[in-house]
Amino acid sequence: MTSNFLSPLDIAITLIYALAIFSLAQFVSNRSTNVRESPKGYFFAGNQLPWWAIGASLIAANISAEQIIGMSGSGFRIGLAVASYEWMSAATLLLVGKFVLPVFFSTGSMTMPGFLARRFGPSVRYLMAIFWLGQYILINLTAILWLGGTAVTTVTGMDPMLALILLGCFALAYQFSGGLKAVALTDVVQVSLLTLGGLIILAVTLSQIGGQTSPSGIANGFRVLMTRFPDHFHMILPKTSPHYKDLPGIAVLVGGMWIMNLSYWGFNQYIIQRALAGKSLPEAQKGIAFAAYLKLLMPVIVVLPGMAALVLAPDITRSDQAYPTMMTLLPPGCLGLVFAALAAAIVASSASKINSIATIFTMDIVKPALPALSDQTLVSIGRIASVGALAIAILVAKPLLGNFDQVFQFGQSLTGFFAPGIVVIFALGMCWKRCTTAGAFSAIATGFIMSCVFYGAAHLHQHPEIEDAFPAWIIAHIPDMPFLNRVGWVFWISLLTCIGVSLMTREPSSEAVVDLTRIDFRTTRAFNIAAAGVLIVLTIIYVVLW
Repeated sequence: MTSNFLSPLDIAITLIYALAIFSLAQFVSNRSTNVRESPKGYFFAGNQLPWWAIGASLIAANISAEQIIGMSGSGFRIGLAVASYEWMSAATLLLVGKFVLPVFFSTGSMTMPGFLARRFGPSVRYLMAIFWLGQYILINLTAILWLGGTAVTTVTGMDPMLALILLGCFALAYQFSGGLKAVALTDVVQVSLLTLGGLIILAVTLSQIGGQTSPSGIANGFRVLMTRFPDHFHMILPKTSPHYKDLPGIAVLVGGMWIMNLSYWGFNQYIIQRALAGKSLPEAQKGIAFAAYLKLLMPVIVVLPGMAALVLAPDITRSDQAYPTMMTLLPPGCLGLVFAALAAAIVASSASKINSIATIFTMDIVKPALPALSDQTLVSIGRIASVGALAIAILVAKPLLGNFDQVFQFGQSLTGFFAPGIVVIFALGMCWKRCTTAGAFSAIATGFIMSCVFYGAAHLHQHPEIEDAFPAWIIAHIPDMPFLNRVGWVFWISLLTCIGVSLMTREPSSEAVVDLTRIDFRTTRAFNIAAAGVLIVLTIIYVVLW
């Protein structure tokens, strides 16, 4: 490893981490040889995950290079307001644990396309399975690998494509044998290292700003940052902010961000798969609550280091360089730990995406088409799918993402084209017996079409030189709205469309609908207390930093 910034000590720490996490994954895999050769064992850990593994794995699947590099870059450019994606996710997790998980557990649904097949039939299942495969490979996995490769290149001087390939292959290798159980149990170590690394880089950067390496230096550095950049410490941006289009004021609390978060945390295979692999519903709910508390911590270790770059590296040309640049300021040893933590986040999240891609491809496309295949064959097909998904992601990462400044915001905006329709079909599929297959298709189609219309109108507003080529009424009646507001409007339009079409088509059979009266939505006292604590912390944050 030819290094620009890594000392021999840093390289040794990184290699020890890689060897340790790979060995742990193989140890976990070898302890469950019989289980891992069945689809339930390989893809769902034999439904034996404890709450602490569920919570840690949820965060490890979520916090990746996309979040660390991307959100730090947005913190550098926008400020602490981008932390709403993390803090509002904590509240969303509580809703998922309280209302969504009981439905999936009671219906026996193990995949998101599987629930849609039960509720709306195989046509919706295949459509959404193909959509999710495309999203996971072409958006999520590519973003993780590209941003991860960028960070490795900044610190080591390694060729970015070589870094990307090494990260992807390591993520594939360490979960290839043991499946979800190997991923989830090693995620406990990954998240611990991620948290430690994030706190180290935060402490070192704030100490440099504060002028001394001590707790008082860290506190002074934070005060200096707040004093010099007060506009970066507001959670709710005014309309006069140049970044209002990214985070449109109060909409982050009552608007489209809820739709984005529900789509991601409630109806997203590679996230919800961890909870569905739990020992029981109460165990999964405890894991959800644990993840919510970890979410409260995440902005501290992924957003604030990017904001520290405002003082320590104000001349960087791309905001996504903020976090890697801060890493280069760390002393030997510390840099090795932080670099290993970043690698842990990249590897853990990549492995999670790869495993869920294999799950959907095998369980929702191959198995329904070829039901006679043996369990061992299905697991083998899942492993082949893992290799294929990684190869595609590596090939398309640079062409798709190489020219974007804020990859995190780009990914959020692109996902917003589909999130409204997804939330509509799951919410109505769970809560309204009258919702039909035709209504579900109309919601998906309407959501995508209206997102394109609003996006196109925004493009016209931003490029007045081409306005004359389009009817004047488009410019006059379709506003140039922020994408989170667009998500909110598209959700309501899709919802009304789905209701209207459902009422005009034949009522679904009683076997297909979800009978909510037979589902117990009560939660344990421990979950309720934990949920109250999360909501109190969130209230304090937004009151103080409004």
